[in-house]
Parts: sequence; C-alpha cells; structure tokens
Amino acid sequence: MLEVIFFLLRGIQPFLIPICFITAWTVTILVVMSLWTAARDSVATAKLMHQIPCTGCQFFTDNYRLKCTVRPSIANTEEAIDCRDYQPKTNPYLY
Repeated sequence: MLEVIFFLLRGIQPFLIPICFITAWTVTILVVMSLWTAARDSVATAKLMHQIPCTGCQFFTDNYRLKCTVRPSIANTEEAIDCRDYQPKTNPYLY
C-alpha cells in the first residue's frame, strides 16, 4: 500500500508546480477583481448618497429622533433625492 502511494506521488509530482502556479494566480486575480468590484460599488453608492439634499434643507433638524419636520419618514434616504418640500437654508447660522 505504501509503495502505491509513493508511486502516485512520483507520477503527480511533475504536474504539482504548474497546478500550484495556476491556482495561486487564479486566487490572486479573483481577490483583486473582488476588491475592484467592492471599490467601484462603494464609489457608486457614495455618489448616490451625496445627492441627498437633507442637510442643506431648512426643515432638517439634526436631531436623531426627528430628522425632518415635514417628511421624517424619508429624511436622509434615497427617496429624499427629489423631495418636493426641499427648501434651502436661508440663515447661515442654521448650518
């Protein structure tokens, strides 16, 4: 039995280096592609979140209990991007 195992190992040995080389590069490429995809998706999400105008609205309160006095259910969400009740702050001390 032990001789069969040694025979198989000697038969497979010439193929181990190329297999390990290809496997290592495949894993490296998959990791880089995964990181690139995560970074790309994060940038897209950040661009979308920066379109939310709530912090510049005069109805925004900066209070975690009541974020907006007009539409508290959509404050600081994607639904607030085209909020029809948006009014820019007119008093510079409200920023």
